[in-house]
Amino acid sequence: MLRLAVATRAETYDRIREPLAERGIEVGHVETAERAVPLDDDPFDAYDVGYVFPSRLAEGGVADALLGVPWVNGREAILRSRHKSEALARLDRAGVPTPETVMVSNPASEAELLAAYDRFDPPVVLKPNSTTRGIGIARVADPDSFLGVVDYLKLVHDYRATGDRSFLVQEYLPEARDYRAMVVDGEYVGAVKRRLPETEVAAGRWKHNVHRGAEAEGVSLPPEHRRLAERAADALGVDLLGVDLLVSGDRAVVNETNARPTVDAATKYEPGFYDDLAALIRRTAEEG
Repeated sequence: MLRLAVATRAETYDRIREPLAERGIEVGHVETAERAVPLDDDPFDAYDVGYVFPSRLAEGGVADALLGVPWVNGREAILRSRHKSEALARLDRAGVPTPETVMVSNPASEAELLAAYDRFDPPVVLKPNSTTRGIGIARVADPDSFLGVVDYLKLVHDYRATGDRSFLVQEYLPEARDYRAMVVDGEYVGAVKRRLPETEVAAGRWKHNVHRGAEAEGVSLPPEHRRLAERAADALGVDLLGVDLLVSGDRAVVNETNARPTVDAATKYEPGFYDDLAALIRRTAEEG
């Protein structure tokens, strides 16, 4: 039985335990955060392979050193996807279509900020560079509101402990359909469509994040969108990747990527999803 160290107890942990156990992989929880870890001790059980490098990089580095295992999505894979601007820059250079985007590094002058805003037809989307679950994303339609949101970002970035002082200004794609595709070892393995209830859309809400009340419905993407997700994973060199696609009319773009993707219910993926995931875990263990 192969032993898999998982550094989270969220939805993914509960969903993958039984299917992987049926395929000869025992899933265990490695508690890397919100605890005291003696560095000269052996605080973790023995494992053969890890499942996605922990989100807290400092604690993850300690766990990596003490566990001594290869990871499905190690530190470098997480970093390539973690900062939205880096992922988008790499995708663009690889010819993968992305939304038009400007990265702003604070402090920037008002002239530079307005020049960035003027590149777009309003409204524009402002995004923190390193957050997930739709946190901190705003849509603004005039220059004064844009500068006001930037003022709040500057207040946050003024704290010396803030590690990332950048944010994105991005084009807004009206009425775009929002998909999360999953790619395992270079192959598309399924997707969900994320959408808010119609009553919420009618009330003016527009962010289709599951953690903000959107529903995730399993869908079968057309071949061209599957290939787009696979191209994104290949460009970033990440074995297990959630790829967020926005489809507006005939245009499809990769909006964000997630190298620590939540695993949804198996019914929302293609047949054989867990066989593919188990094969990736075994290959990672063997190559490590």
